[in-house]
Amino acid sequence: MALLILFGFVAGAATALSPCVLPVLPIALSAGATGGRRRPLGIVAGLALSFTFATVALVYVIAALGLPDDLLRKLAIAVLIAFGLTLMAPPLAARVEAWISRFAARGGGPKTRGDGFWSGTLIGLSLGLVYAPCAGPILAGVITVSASQDFDAGRLAVALSYGLGSAVVLYFLMLGGRRAIAPLARRGTAFQIAMGAVMVLVGLAMLGNYDIRFQNAIASDLPSFLVNPSEALEDSASAQGALVDLRGGGHGVGSEATGAAPGQSADGSLDLPVLAKAPEFVGNERWFNTPDDRPLTLRGLRGRVVLVDFWTYSCINCLRTLPYLKAWDARYRKDGLTIVGVHTPEFPFERDAGNVEEAVERNGIRYPVAQDNEQQTWSAYANQYWPAEYFIDAHGDVRYVHFGEGEYGEKEKVIRQLLAEAGDRVGRGMAGAHGIEPSAGVTTPETYLGVARAERFTNPELSPGLHDFAAPRRLPPNEFALRGPWREEFHSATAAGGSLELNFGARHVYLVLGTVDRKPRHVRVLLDGKPIAAAAGSDVHGSVVTVDSQRLYELVDLPRVGHHVLRLEPEPGVTGYAFTFG
Repeated sequence: MALLILFGFVAGAATALSPCVLPVLPIALSAGATGGRRRPLGIVAGLALSFTFATVALVYVIAALGLPDDLLRKLAIAVLIAFGLTLMAPPLAARVEAWISRFAARGGGPKTRGDGFWSGTLIGLSLGLVYAPCAGPILAGVITVSASQDFDAGRLAVALSYGLGSAVVLYFLMLGGRRAIAPLARRGTAFQIAMGAVMVLVGLAMLGNYDIRFQNAIASDLPSFLVNPSEALEDSASAQGALVDLRGGGHGVGSEATGAAPGQSADGSLDLPVLAKAPEFVGNERWFNTPDDRPLTLRGLRGRVVLVDFWTYSCINCLRTLPYLKAWDARYRKDGLTIVGVHTPEFPFERDAGNVEEAVERNGIRYPVAQDNEQQTWSAYANQYWPAEYFIDAHGDVRYVHFGEGEYGEKEKVIRQLLAEAGDRVGRGMAGAHGIEPSAGVTTPETYLGVARAERFTNPELSPGLHDFAAPRRLPPNEFALRGPWREEFHSATAAGGSLELNFGARHVYLVLGTVDRKPRHVRVLLDGKPIAAAAGSDVHGSVVTVDSQRLYELVDLPRVGHHVLRLEPEPGVTGYAFTFG
């Protein structure tokens, strides 16, 4: 965590030198140039505090109430405009300054009276909300984890260090600006009115998203290291490793296992050493497919072979493993095998018990499933992957671990050997499982539509809020582009009349979709400029996908891997989360 805090500070300082700071910079400079000598210090103190609060603490309120991510931005704009109008009316500004001085006299002592610290703090509190979308990958990772785990001091410290890093840079910029503008500031009232007008104009520009358009226009013409000078730092192995530790993947069964195929002993049996004592199932909210939905325990399953499968219902890699898991359950349950699916959500809607229950029924899962919303069982295993399978013998020891798809023949041999070790007679017949294998030659990696993890979008500097995107005429291979109005959030993007295009190299295209109010809506699908033909097994019917639940949809099912341009025209209110390919 200490390393992540240090990275957060340096990344925050670098962000303050990127185009993302442009909406904040003129307000900070103009506000810092007026008032008492300690006003710049008050501005950066308020910015650091409100930035921390907005990016970590309020994520819980937003997730719980279903509020849009741009609510904080709108609130900040309202505060800026109100503050600017106050400065433009000198009598009103004098009364407000007098009230703040009385407040400072009570709480700050004589040294803070009349020095502008508290008035600067008010400005900084509003700037922190505007600055929140500048959070880079490190802080986005903290936000993502905070939305699904208990709040702790470590996550608060990372966000605070990020804000402090930016605040230090902004403080020195304000000191320099204060000296440069000092001759103008001596004109007193006229300069104060002008600075108030600047705040109002900037606030109105932000209300129309012109600041984001200007930022995007600059970013599209600048080298990437100038657009995001902290990118190399935040994508470093050390920073990413610290994020894994934050998610609970630091030490344990998952962190020690390699996921490689087991070796063979001299007698021809599989070499399955004891890796660790299997952790218990902990912190699970609901259980499905158990008697009266009662929770299971590994202690209660002692004597049986247990296969723990970490999955989530919108993950295509997880869904492709289900035919094998279901076949093993049908073949070996009576022989002493218990499969437990631990459903650990990736997206907020996957935390809904009704959605999980529907997915269990839709996929024909009959073995027990635990709902691990708070990632407590995930963390107990130090797991880092979907899907991930842990094979536990009759004594409760983990003997084999596999991450991802494939090696199904080897895994069935592991099951049979562990059952044989337990004294169970499994017979000669195999399960005969068959499923969909990933296609060879796929060139397009998965990507997310939310700003926290969006990659390979030609639209520069994605940030939360409603934007009117422009897209290039020709899209490079394996690139994505939003066109027209979309509402971007941390984990998703919601259509507001716009479209989406991608140049992909694959046979299958999958997209996690939902709607803002869970009412059915439609998405028109075009392949290479023509309405796509329906394919057996896909969710496209008459070149249209009906989004009637929050889940993974198959948009493209081609005879073979190929390179094509896909265009999606969703109705307003359709929300997209993540693309995967096969």
